[in-house]
Order: sequence, then structure tokens, then C-alpha cells
Amino acid sequence: MANGTADVRKLFIFTTTQNYFGLMSELWDQPLLCNCLEINNFLDDGNQMLLRVQRSDAGISFSNTIEFGDTKDKVLVFFKLRPEVITDENLHDNILVSSMLESPISSLYQAVRQVFAPMLLKDQEWSRNFDPKLQNLLSELEAGLGIVLRRSDTNLTKLKFKEDDTRGILTPSDEFQFWIEQAHRGNKQISKERANYFKELFETIAREFYNLDSLSLLEVVDLVETTQDVVDDVWRQTEHDHYPESRMLHLLDIIGGSFGRFVQKKLGTLNLWKDPYHLVKENLKAGISICEQWVIVCNHLTGQVWQRYVPHPWKNEKYFPETLDKLGKRLEEVLAVRTIHEKLLYFLPASEEKIICLTRVFEPFTGLNPVQYNPYTEPLWKAAVSQYEKIIAPAEQKIAGKLKSYISEIQDSPQQLLQAFLKYKELVKRPTISKELILERETLLARLVDSIKDFRSDFETRCRGIPGDASGPLSGKNLSEVVNNIVWVRQLELKVDDTIKIAEALLSDLSGFRCFHRNAEDLLDQLKLYEQEQFDDWSRDIQSGLSDSRSGLCIEASSRIMELDSNDGSLKVHYSDRLVILLREVRQLSALGFVIPAKIQQVANIAQKFCKQAIILKQVAHFYNSIDQQMIQSQRPMMLQSALAFEQIIKNSKTGSGGKSQITWDNPKELEGYIQKLQNAAERLATENRKLRKWHTTFCEKVVVLMNIDLLRQQQRWKDGLQELRTGLATVEAQCPLAWQSKWEGPEDPLQYLRGLVARALAIQNWVDKAEKQALLSETLDLSELFHPDTFLNALRQETARAVGRSVDSLKFVASWKGRLPEAKLQIKISGLLLEGCSFDGNQLSENQLDSPSVSSVLPCFMGWIPQDACGPYSPDECISLPVYTSAERDRVVTNIDVPCGGNQDQWIQCGAALFLKTQ
Repeated sequence: MANGTADVRKLFIFTTTQNYFGLMSELWDQPLLCNCLEINNFLDDGNQMLLRVQRSDAGISFSNTIEFGDTKDKVLVFFKLRPEVITDENLHDNILVSSMLESPISSLYQAVRQVFAPMLLKDQEWSRNFDPKLQNLLSELEAGLGIVLRRSDTNLTKLKFKEDDTRGILTPSDEFQFWIEQAHRGNKQISKERANYFKELFETIAREFYNLDSLSLLEVVDLVETTQDVVDDVWRQTEHDHYPESRMLHLLDIIGGSFGRFVQKKLGTLNLWKDPYHLVKENLKAGISICEQWVIVCNHLTGQVWQRYVPHPWKNEKYFPETLDKLGKRLEEVLAVRTIHEKLLYFLPASEEKIICLTRVFEPFTGLNPVQYNPYTEPLWKAAVSQYEKIIAPAEQKIAGKLKSYISEIQDSPQQLLQAFLKYKELVKRPTISKELILERETLLARLVDSIKDFRSDFETRCRGIPGDASGPLSGKNLSEVVNNIVWVRQLELKVDDTIKIAEALLSDLSGFRCFHRNAEDLLDQLKLYEQEQFDDWSRDIQSGLSDSRSGLCIEASSRIMELDSNDGSLKVHYSDRLVILLREVRQLSALGFVIPAKIQQVANIAQKFCKQAIILKQVAHFYNSIDQQMIQSQRPMMLQSALAFEQIIKNSKTGSGGKSQITWDNPKELEGYIQKLQNAAERLATENRKLRKWHTTFCEKVVVLMNIDLLRQQQRWKDGLQELRTGLATVEAQCPLAWQSKWEGPEDPLQYLRGLVARALAIQNWVDKAEKQALLSETLDLSELFHPDTFLNALRQETARAVGRSVDSLKFVASWKGRLPEAKLQIKISGLLLEGCSFDGNQLSENQLDSPSVSSVLPCFMGWIPQDACGPYSPDECISLPVYTSAERDRVVTNIDVPCGGNQDQWIQCGAALFLKTQ
């Protein structure tokens, strides 16, 4: 470098290049580089604005231009700010240095995104002086470069889309944005639909990741679980082409990176050595949970679940987010340091030792940020921890005896002993304290050995029983027997596993540990074997049921969806409850990590496809089968038409223009339309039933109110209540049967009703007086004076039967306008009859004239009961039997009597001739 050493300009270029490419200094001892034409042109020619440096197999090459193919390797670019010759004075004012990695698009995008956009758009001073139009252009440039980068595969000749290329995907938000862009810009419709499907799946977590820094640590703990569900759904989907494995691997990695950076940023706001312990502990535990949970998720999905998922198996080794795992372990170490410090303070007396401990214990960590984990900070952290342990060593000696005394007081209680060791686990792990507590730890080990024996005994007692029984596995809610048994044994496994972990952490140096560990592992193996046996038995039973049409596990896509049972008329859906249970079992067992056999999975997939429609149809069927129980008995006729219309839809489950073929499961469009018709009909029927039940309740309440009204003192209230009742009846009058409406009849005028009531009461008293004097049958009687005139006529019939010595059935009722009845042993003279529809002069019926009243009085007549074989006063050929009603409303018949009509009976039937009692 004889010629270049004195040239400060070349020294600047050489030194920068050497540092950037990591070259040894010997490479520069070549006159060729010092006399390089391209370097001289860049430095000495004001028109030459650019110098490109690139490392290749042949060494370092320089050029004054950048070719498209140069972007395959790392490129370092020197370029001028102004077209000037470079001198010692303007060297650092006129040369800009930039590097390019991967592609010019990537380099420009990252420069805009990381440097220029934040400075020009977010910095108050620069954004205030930057034209808004240019701000928009810069934002559009950033967005456009991102789109190109996320969809590009850089070649020498062209840009081509390649889904496995994830170089532009640096954050989870980039991945979510990729599928949004694909959904809008895909080349084929099927590609757009697939991208839109993934976009919708990712929408569940997209907002949270976009605003990740605004979330709390506890919120991100929940986000880890939600993210697991989303990526699992993305991997397992079978609606479209599978999600690429390399892309999923990259996604899991950048999600872990995002979680790690988030944890570091949140914990970086705390002073982990000086802030209150409870605050530090809470935040560290949340950060540890985030790291641990995502490591577990990746291990569980890529190491177990996805490797066993037959439609889309994971082919690579399981993914292990090593950096995030080590960050979590670093946080655990930080928490252990703070926890040990707190425990030491608890046991140390309030003396000089405590003051020294408070002031000096964290000095080794000064200037070290413990949450910044990387291979370069690890040696510094280990050295600081070593110094920390030396500082607390004297304090450990002092508290070992106190801790020993505390534990010895409670060692007779296994539960309290275990809790004490767990509470002071960090202290017990310390070598000094662990050695001092050897007897107490031996006692704990004996207790854990007993626990393993208890677990084994409990398992062997319950494993063959029925869930929920005293001698069977404990039962959970909404779990089938197989799932319940597996969940129960998994809980036992966790207890055994926790016991092993406690022993490994605190007791591994004891002589009895190996025997304990061997027994515990044997029990774990026994539990896992039982778990697998439960699953295998379930698999065999289900696969056996698949070949049995009566098992309820068979569903044919081309079969009818529902039909009416010919025996009991109930509506049955051809989708058994056993299928619903199977779906739940498959889902739960898959979540527990089991690989579902292909045949069972296939049936479950078919059942899942129709599950939504089947549930709706079952709801409709239940409604149809139970609606009669929801109806009030007297209202059933009112709902007949709606019920028949609903039933007609069920019976006519046909499809096609001619309605010749039945609707089946594999015709989703027709099925959806049919379900909609059923739901609408069911809703109409249910609404009508609810309305009528409501009116029924309302009417009952109003009648109760009317019954409690004083008719003499509250006449207006009676009228108002009655009017409300009639108005309500008018609302449902079109549906209301006459027989049902008549139940609500009553007087509009309470005085009229009371007068009639008093008149009948007085008349009855008069009848009683005459009967006591044996003069009742000799008087002219008015049947309208009686509450129940038909009862009086029946009593007359019974008295006549006794008088003539005949049965009541051998008598017939007759009336005569000619005079007394010679054949009747007992007879009465009746007045007060009215005739409607024609006229009667005592001899025979005649038609009404134009000026005739619609209702006319009938002359008094004699009535009585005579033998069936006796001749009446009139020939049957010249009479018509007319009903006698209690009132003009013709709602209640008292009796029927023969009235002479001249022989043409049809004429009087057509004119509606009838008799009724006068109104009191």
C-alpha cells in the first residue's frame, strides 16, 4: 500500500470495505487495488458519481455502475452528494455509503421503512416542513415496495411470484398483509378465494399483532393461546391447497421473534433490581409465560399434532424457537435472583447484615440489561451472577439454620411440608442451604414416595369403573366416557409429573432419589398405556359401528334429510345424536394429541359438513314434536291452519322444478332454502301460539278483575272492563271458535243483569210457595222465570214416570194448543214463548208478512209427558219439531216441541223457525 497509504481518500474506502466484508488486512497489500481505475475515477472525476464494491469468489471487485445481476451478493456502494472531485476536505461531507442485501427492492424498502419514513413522517420538525403531497407519495412508496417485496422472487431477468419466498415477510403483520394483497391481486379466482380464506383466519389476531406494543403482558399471554388456535386452523384447513410448510416455519419463527421483542420492550421499562418485588415478579412471570407457552405451542404443533395430521403432515423436524426459549430461561434466572433476595431479607434480622445485603447485592448487575439476551451478553450475565452468589454466600449461612428450624416444625404434615419447600424452593436449591437441610429433604422424599403410592392405588381402584361412580374415574361436564377417562388419567399424569419435577429440582442428590424416580416413571408409563388403550378401544368400537347401519354413525350424503314416523307421527331427522357425540369426541381427542384413524376422520368430516344444518333441523323437529304440548287445549282449533301449513312443508320436501326428487344432504343450495322455509313456518306457528297464549292470559286476568267489581256501585268500571274484553276478543275473532267465544259472554248493562237475576229469584220463591200449596201445576207457568228450565221439565218427566209406573225412557214430550192433554197424567200450562222466522195463530204456522214483526208471541199451550205408544194431539205428518232456546242468541236448547205446520216441514226449516223464552 505504498501508494495508497498517503491517500486519505483511498484509505477511507479501503477501511470501510475491509470492515464491511470482514477482510483480512493482507488482502490490501496489493498495488492493483491502490491503482484501481474505478476507484481513481470515482475520487478524481467530478462526473463519476458512484463506486460499487462487491465480493466474489475471485476477491473484491470495483465498478462505477451497478448491474442487475450484482444483487445476488452483498454490495457496498459509495456515491457522491455533489458532482465534485473528492478531496481531504470534502471527503466526509460529499460521500454517502450504502449497502444492498438480497435485492435493491429490499434495500430501498427497508431504508424507507426504517429510516426515512419515520423521520420524515413522524418527526415533528421534519414532518412540519415536508410537503403533505410528498408525505403521501412516501407512504405510497413504502406500501408499494412492501407489496412487491412480499410477492417477488428476484431473478436477473424478471420478477416472478413464488409463495415460498418469505424474504419480505419480517413481522406477522407482513404475513397477514401478504394474504390481504393476494386476495385482491391474485391471478386466478381460485387463488383469490384461497388467499381470502387465509386472510379471514388471520383476522382473528391481525389487529392484536398490529397494535402489539399497546397491549399488556397479560393480554399477550392470552394472545399466545389465540395465535395457537389460528395457526392450527390455517395448517389443518382442507378447503383449499395446503399452507406451505416452509412458509409456516417462517411464520412461527417471526411470531416468536415478535413475542420476544415485545417482552424485552415491556420489561425494559422496569428497573428489575430496584422496583417493588411484587411488580417485578408479576411482569417477569407474564414474560416467562409468553416465552414458555410459545415454545410449547411450536413443540406441540410441529412435534406432535401436525406430524400426525394425515391430510397435511409436518415433514420436517419439529421447530424449536431457541432464542425465545433462552430468553425465557434468562427471565427465570432474573426472577430467581430477585426471589432469593426477597427470601433472604425475610429471614435476615434487621441489622447490619440486612443493610449490607440491600445495598451491595445487585452491584454486579450494574450497567447490564438482563432482558437483552444474545450470545454476546451471556458471558457478562454469567460473570455477574457469579459475583452475586459470592455476595450472598454469608447471608445463606445465617439463614440455613432458621429455615431448618422452620421446616422441622411442620414436617409431620405432608401438605405443609411440601408447600414450605415449594415456597422456599429457590433457597433450598442453594448448595449451602441444601446441604444443611438434608434430613428435611429426606423426609420430603419419603412423603413424595407415599404420594406416588397413593396415585398408583387411586388409579388401580378407579381405572375399570364407570365415570362418576364412587369406584370409577372422576367425571367432567360434557365429556363422553372415553374422553372423560383420558382427561382423568392426564390429570393423574400431571400430578405425577409435578411430583417428579419437585424431586428433580430439590432432591436429586439424595440416595433414595433413583428408586423414587424409577417408580414414578413406571407409574407414568402405566398411565400412558391406559390412556392409549382407552383410545384404541374407542377407535375399534367406532370403526365397527361404521359398518352397522343401526349404529347411528352412518350418514349418506344422498339420503333424505328428515321424514315423519309412520308409527307415532313424530318428525325425525336422519342425523343421529351419536354423530353429534362423535364429532365432539373427534375434536376433543384431536386436541388431546391423538391421531384419528382415517375412516373415522372421513365420517367426522362428512358429519361436520352437515352439522350446522342438522342442528337447525333437529331444533325444528323438536318444535314440531312438542308444539302440541305448548298449546292451550281450547286454542288448538284456532291454530289448525298454521299447523297444517307447517306439516305440509315437511311432507313436501321435494326439490327441482317438477318437485320429483327428495331434498338430500348433498344439495346444499336446495337444503338451505328448505331449512329457511321450515324455520319461517315454525316461527309463524310459534309466534301465533305465543300471541294466543298471551291473549288467553290477558282475558283470564280481565275476567278475574270483572268478578271482583261491585255491580251496584261500580257500573262504569264494569262497562269499561267489559269493553276492553270485547275489544281483545275482536282482535282474535277471526281465529276464535264460536264455542270458545261464548265462554266470554256477559251482560253489557249490569243493571239489566241484576234485574233479571232479582226477577228470577223472586219468581223461584213464588214457584216454591205454589208447590208447597200443591197448586203449582194448576197455574200458568213462565219457563223464562227459571234459571234452568230444562231441569224443571226433566223433573216433571220423572214425576210422571212414577205416577204412571213407567220408565222415563218410555215417555215422550208433547205440547197442545187445542186444550188439555188427556193422555198426560201430569201437565203444565206454559206461557211466555216467542217465535222467530214465521207466525203462529194457535192452529198452524204461516209466513211473515212485510209488516209482521220478526219475533211474535205464542199463545199459551199445555205440555206434558205421555207414553211413547200414545197418540199426541197432532199427526206427525202435519207437524215440525222446533227447538226451544233459552234466549234469542240460540246458544242453549231447553227442549223440542211439535208445532202444527200444515205438512211442508222444509219450508219452515229454511226460514229458520225457532222458539225461545222471553227475556226477564
